[in-house]
Amino acid sequence: MHQLRRSSDRGHADHGWLKSLHSFSFADYYDPQFMGWGNLRVINEDRIAPGMGFGTHSHRDMEIISYVLSGELAHKDSLGNVETIPPGDIQRMSAGTGVTHSEFNHSKTKETHFLQVWIQPNRRGVSPSYEQRAVNEHDKRGKFAKLVGPVGAGGLVGVQADAWLYAGLFDDAEQAELKIATGRKAYVHLVRGELTVNGIAMSWGDALMIADETKVHVSHGRSAEVLVFDLATT
Repeated sequence: MHQLRRSSDRGHADHGWLKSLHSFSFADYYDPQFMGWGNLRVINEDRIAPGMGFGTHSHRDMEIISYVLSGELAHKDSLGNVETIPPGDIQRMSAGTGVTHSEFNHSKTKETHFLQVWIQPNRRGVSPSYEQRAVNEHDKRGKFAKLVGPVGAGGLVGVQADAWLYAGLFDDAEQAELKIATGRKAYVHLVRGELTVNGIAMSWGDALMIADETKVHVSHGRSAEVLVFDLATT
């Protein structure tokens, strides 16, 4: 079973300094049919205007991943981390028992374009923590690079959740396949370009929700960048 959701069907918000597209119900956008997929709860595609950002705010018991597409995202948190996230890095913050942070675009001229992802943890009340790693573009070219996995299981960064995140870049004849174990779900989010996924043509911002299937197969890419989540069912 699979369900295609077009980019234009996402929720949206325009705050002037922030333009956001919501794959799942978030803030003022609510759709009971799109509350999450498996243990994936949020994918927001955000564009932050120059010199603007999210002031200090708090989270708890959530795994939060940032994936910058263009520009840079400045991060500061109550754990003492003061970092800049450029395109090509993967950042993970486990909110656990509670953490505060801020996210800003300090550029005077360039927009920051990024995805923020929330995954529900399988352990509550853990100590908050932070990780950030660079991702080699070569590792994504024509194949799936393993960016995120359960703590200790081999992802570039580890989450307190039964979830994996892969990224790939595909053009022309490049294709790849990712096996999905029985009883799990997959969520495919096309970051940019065009791509055929399990025989379905997708464009920027489209998503494919997959259940009761054994693979994700991608082909016929045109400047495509794709994220694939391998998820627990709840």
